[in-house]
Formats: sequence, C-alpha cells, structure tokens
Amino acid sequence: MARRSAADRREQLREEIVRLSNTAIFGTLSESYRTCGHPGCQCQRGQKHGPHLNVSYRGTDGKTTGYYVPKGAESAVRKGIAAWSRLQDLLRKLADINKEQALADARRSR
Repeated sequence: MARRSAADRREQLREEIVRLSNTAIFGTLSESYRTCGHPGCQCQRGQKHGPHLNVSYRGTDGKTTGYYVPKGAESAVRKGIAAWSRLQDLLRKLADINKEQALADARRSR
C-alpha cells in the first residue's frame, strides 16, 4: 500500500474537520441523580431521579459555567461533545503535519 503524501493527509484532515465543525459542542458532560423530597417517592428509598445531563465549560471570562440539557437534546449534545473531542485530536494532527512541513521546507532552503 502506497504511503499517502502530507498534502493528501492534510486534505483528508481538513475535510473531516469541516464535517465535525457542523456538530461540535464545547464542554464536558456530567450526569447527576437527585431526590425530590416527596414522601413515599422511590427516591426516598435510594432509587434517585435521573440521570440529568449537564454541560460545563470555561467561559470567555475564565469562569466555569454550564447549562442543563433537556431530554430531547441529550443525543445531539452527546454527539456534539464527542465531535468536539475528535475535532481537537484532528487539529493536533494537522498542526503536527504543518510543523513537519515547515521544518522540511526550512531544511531544503538552507
């Protein structure tokens, strides 16, 4: 099998980055379980309500903030968070290819 060129790898990464950018959501997921306080409710016997999904992230002011994810959005938000993680990995790979190319260009121009 022939080895792909840096330009081919770069183009493939860019295509996947564009695809992921359509769904990526920044943040970290957390699930919580709660009790409601109603006497006789199952949660009073240990079977808590949940999971309740939340997303937390560091805002532009450097403070951690977040939001509750309604049930109807859980699937899309989970996929978006996974897309963000994959997007970061791909950007690191692209940056590494770019670095190697810049170093190779500098060596050739000496």
